[in-house]
Amino acid sequence: MAHKRRLLTAAVGGVIGAAAWWRTHPSPCPYAQRFWVEAPHPLITRERLLEILAPDPGEQLLEIGPGTGYYSLPVAEKLNGGRLFIADVQQQMLDHTMRRATEAGVANIEPARADAQALPYANGTFDGAFTVTTLGEVPDPDQALRELARVLRPSGRLVVGELFGDPHMVTFGSLRARAERTGFGIDRRLGGPLGYFALLRPVR
Repeated sequence: MAHKRRLLTAAVGGVIGAAAWWRTHPSPCPYAQRFWVEAPHPLITRERLLEILAPDPGEQLLEIGPGTGYYSLPVAEKLNGGRLFIADVQQQMLDHTMRRATEAGVANIEPARADAQALPYANGTFDGAFTVTTLGEVPDPDQALRELARVLRPSGRLVVGELFGDPHMVTFGSLRARAERTGFGIDRRLGGPLGYFALLRPVR
């Protein structure tokens, strides 16, 4: 019995230690672990994203960290005559998303291998942007938000999605503070502390 307790204690300690390491060492989800980004998330569903992002036909939107395209395709399908640009530091994630888009007959997605801290787009390019469970993976989230503010049009909007249990989760309180530092104001939120989408708008 004592041996089992020691094993359990060691296992719990390992999980806590790993979570603490991930919190202090931001990094993208490896492609080999993509099943985490493909799993359904009942608190941050695609339907909720579409509700708060409200993509319109003809718009130019940007997604940071598309993973394997879980959110990308339903957003792109709403942009009749518009385009969804996706930026990720991992080429494998971009390739996977584009394969899914081809299989689904979605032809309005433009991929770019890029760092969220130095986006390769001109000022005021996009009507809107979104990023789901990705902001906390960026080494400098404030710089990523500044870059997003830069590439958005004055009337643009940004949606940030976060989920409890993600070792890099950005809490709503942390997001509010970061938004104030980087030129955004929070317009509204869907969800609560276990999972939310927040709508941000540039403050000019």
